[in-house]
Amino acid sequence: MRHLLEIDDLTVDELHRVLDLATDLSPPRVLEGQGMALVFEKPSARTRNSMEMAVFQLGGHPMYIQAGEVGMDVRESVEDVTRTLASYHGCIGARVFAHATVERMAGEDLVPIVNMLSDKAHPLQALADVLTMQQEFGDLAGRTVAYVGDGNNMFRSLALAAGMLGAEVRFTGPPGYRLPEADRDRLAAAGVVVAEFDQATDAVAGVDVVYTDVWTSMGQEDEAAQRHRDFEGFRVDEDLMGAAGPKTVFLHCLPAHRGEEVTDGVVDGPASRVWPQAANRMHAARGLLAWLLGEAADGGSGA
Repeated sequence: MRHLLEIDDLTVDELHRVLDLATDLSPPRVLEGQGMALVFEKPSARTRNSMEMAVFQLGGHPMYIQAGEVGMDVRESVEDVTRTLASYHGCIGARVFAHATVERMAGEDLVPIVNMLSDKAHPLQALADVLTMQQEFGDLAGRTVAYVGDGNNMFRSLALAAGMLGAEVRFTGPPGYRLPEADRDRLAAAGVVVAEFDQATDAVAGVDVVYTDVWTSMGQEDEAAQRHRDFEGFRVDEDLMGAAGPKTVFLHCLPAHRGEEVTDGVVDGPASRVWPQAANRMHAARGLLAWLLGEAADGGSGA
């Protein structure tokens, strides 16, 4: 049984294969006659819509489930919820607060589990990110990606995906928001070394991609005022994009807090690829599910 809780659950060859399948507009109907349970402890417009459409395109029936309907570790244990949903569905996706939740679901090993976001990882977004970069540049080997902001779950997944595909990964953010040591070790185990910069202008110089995310993620609202002060020097604006270079593209996983981590002029400007990136959430999810429920389930990578 294969699961996707983080990008490095895939080998490099498997990652390439998932991205290849994401471009297949006539995918195998690996969910024909089956359902996929989509459990949301955290709401998301992009995740719900992209996953529901991906499941539909693979012949399946998506079932959107809110946290209160299953009450994981409130009404029932995570394990019992997983056993229940596996009785009806061929796959389970979960967007959760704690990464341990998807680990416990995968530990039951009944149907494939897909992490739709946790506090440690956002692999579906990272798949869409590198798919967007491939559409822009082709092979990512030798390309450079600079992430400006918080060394959070989004960055870890992005760094794994881009680094495994051969891109150079850079990070810049304020002290106190850098990568945890455990994440550095995990990236290094996947062959990914992140160059860290104190100044955003140094980090973005000559890169192919500038990427940012919100300064305050869902569940961190009490920290918003302090984070706004801490990240003030790390806003992606027209000047910073100018320091990167004329051919640099801009990515953001959305939703964007315009005027905070990024300006309107960048999000809506000629360098922005945020809407193709958002559209690629559906294509990347479809590619992953086609692989996970098809080739991986048959015992081969398809690479």
